[in-house]
Amino acid sequence: MDLVLVIGRALFALLWVGAGFAHFKNLEAMTGYATYKKVPAAKLAVLGSGLAFLVGGILIFLGAWIDLAAALIAVTVILAAIIFHQFWKESDANTKMQEQMAFNKDLALGGAALILFALVAGGAVTDFGPSVGTIAFFG
Repeated sequence: MDLVLVIGRALFALLWVGAGFAHFKNLEAMTGYATYKKVPAAKLAVLGSGLAFLVGGILIFLGAWIDLAAALIAVTVILAAIIFHQFWKESDANTKMQEQMAFNKDLALGGAALILFALVAGGAVTDFGPSVGTIAFFG
């Protein structure tokens, strides 16, 4: 089971590392989208969320402060769901369906990050394989 945990941790982390890099690579396009969604300080919000995803993903991948990283990702992605994917405001059926799917995906990923946070911070999981730092920041 240790191998399964390490593989799962790596796969989960790589999603966030990729998302973080995408925020920086596509900064102008993402800033435009955030502006369209009426996010205040849109560029700063894109940079902040990109940094949260990148740092969180790297920490989870390395096995360092996984609980802190998971909490950071959870808060960021759940806020993104609420701010960016307000399907309940859409009148076009196709747009509403796409926004609801994106909302549900973000909530599910946020939920997975919260589970990871709870397992590590609560001490239920103490060894995810190689670690470069203290695994429990909260605890």
